[in-house]
Amino acid sequence: MTMTPPPGWYPDPSAPSTERWWDGSAWTEHRRAPRPPEPSTVPMGFGPAAPMPPQGGGRSRTIVLTITALIVVVAAIGTGIVFLGGGDDSAGGSTSPSPSVTRSTESPSGSPTSSPSPVSSDDPTIVTDDLDGITLPVLDGWEKAEYVVDDTILLTTPGTYKCPGDGDLCRHGSVASSPVTGSASSDPKTVARQDISKAADHAYDRDELKNRPYDGISSHQKVKEGSVAVAGRAGYLVRWRVKTHAGPGGYVESLVFPSTMGTESLVCVRLVFDAGKDGPPLSDMDKITKGIRSTDGSGTGGGVGNTVGPSQ
Repeated sequence: MTMTPPPGWYPDPSAPSTERWWDGSAWTEHRRAPRPPEPSTVPMGFGPAAPMPPQGGGRSRTIVLTITALIVVVAAIGTGIVFLGGGDDSAGGSTSPSPSVTRSTESPSGSPTSSPSPVSSDDPTIVTDDLDGITLPVLDGWEKAEYVVDDTILLTTPGTYKCPGDGDLCRHGSVASSPVTGSASSDPKTVARQDISKAADHAYDRDELKNRPYDGISSHQKVKEGSVAVAGRAGYLVRWRVKTHAGPGGYVESLVFPSTMGTESLVCVRLVFDAGKDGPPLSDMDKITKGIRSTDGSGTGGGVGNTVGPSQ
């Protein structure tokens, strides 16, 4: 049985100085500059994390060699080279590359089987996530993300405020999206339930700089859970009310649904709203979900009660 690496960023076989997204079965046209490794996890967007291989010899060396071998397999697939025994190789055919697409910087191109309407990144009413094949609405009181540490964040509320804990500056609301990698499940319900605690910790416990802007989470309560239609796909959401040791706390939601890019890989959208009078209205969570569209023009909007009924 042939084994292929899981979806993720790997060295681009056609340009080793860059990284390229492998969707689990084929290369995509998504590329980025190499990122430094995290100290405790393999870079995997904000999806479920996998532990780094232990350092040293013995078993750890075997794991490292296995990972290296998988990367070589991916490189061979990308360049059309099939390695044979004895060091011989033969060149195989290569697939035609699809148009180059970068996250939130240019409009997606049509596919051979569809004629989508072009989506402009200059449209002030939407923000485009080309990697996941979706657009999100920019509601009143929101803006496209700029000058944020986490590059998965697409939307924020305007302005910042002094964090009540040991952080520097905080925002009253943010919306981020990322491919789900590192999860053994392909079920949106399972992944959303797995992700919600990580999303809450990321938002209200420790930030990207390892600060605790709200002095940590004191408690949480589930306030909403159920099936939801997103861009015509059957997804699932889990929403928590989070209380913090400092500040009013907030609401965190993990929204998971199949990608509209044709690979059926999962996408996770995280919504974080501060509670209290300064936070965005909670109804915006449902409005943003309902306003998510596919960049290729397929499917429709969604929301609980649209196509897929809610469940508890």
